[in-house]
Amino acid sequence: MTKSELIKNISAQYPHLSVRDVEVAARQVLDYLSDALAEGERIEIRGFGSFSMHVRPAKQGRNPKTGEPVLVPEKRVPHFKPGKELREQVDYPEAATVSGGKV
Repeated sequence: MTKSELIKNISAQYPHLSVRDVEVAARQVLDYLSDALAEGERIEIRGFGSFSMHVRPAKQGRNPKTGEPVLVPEKRVPHFKPGKELREQVDYPEAATVSGGKV
């Protein structure tokens, strides 16, 4: 699902909200999450999952074209760990739809 599809679905589900309002809200939430991760904060959304930053240490790599050694610098990468409810919904989708989203 893309951001525009998310906005369209939310607008359809809540017709009293304009598409523009939903778009602004979605953008603000995503910007806030991005800023928090960039500052090294951990984000936890109960029932959905958590976002955190993992650090890949510097390592010695190799240029595939020439074969000469190259230093690959340390890198920070975002990491998502799904919550229990999301894992169960993904693992057992038929049980989640039968019971209204709860397994």
